[in-house]
Amino acid sequence: MSTKVERSQLEWRRSKIAELDSQGHSQPEISHILQVSIGTVNRDLSILRRQAKENIKKYIDERLPEEYESCLVGLNAITKEAWNTAQNTEDKREKLQALSLAKECYSMKLDLLTNATVVNDAIRFVSCKSKERTKSSSNDSEYDKEESNEPDYNEDKNQLEEEQEEETREVTTNQVF
Repeated sequence: MSTKVERSQLEWRRSKIAELDSQGHSQPEISHILQVSIGTVNRDLSILRRQAKENIKKYIDERLPEEYESCLVGLNAITKEAWNTAQNTEDKREKLQALSLAKECYSMKLDLLTNATVVNDAIRFVSCKSKERTKSSSNDSEYDKEESNEPDYNEDKNQLEEEQEEETREVTTNQVF
């Protein structure tokens, strides 16, 4: 029973830490507000960041391709109905509206298809980062793991710089249009 209470308190504390962090409070301020140590705040923020990374990876791996496909299927259905309406109506205004809707669907579909590289890049990026983390964590000594509770803030900066360099080097289909 006390385990459930402790788990509930832990979840509440992490929820409050996430809320206060999102409001721009510093770690010392969060520590003071919640009456916990800065180390606890730091550790909880690190755990929350790790959970967020796992959630985004899961979303990119599982949900995004499904949503992408669903959008394409929906656009195809709307396009078909717009063409049926345009061909079967005598009203010129209705015909023009249906053709305009079909044109808009084609445009949206083209955007989705030409931006498929973005989806593939995101999936590839998450997979590579997961492999790098697995490899680096297996190479780290236990001493390093115990000594460094601080998150690596330069990692996100370096990652962003690498992405920007890669984007400038790559020529994508989107640049043709």
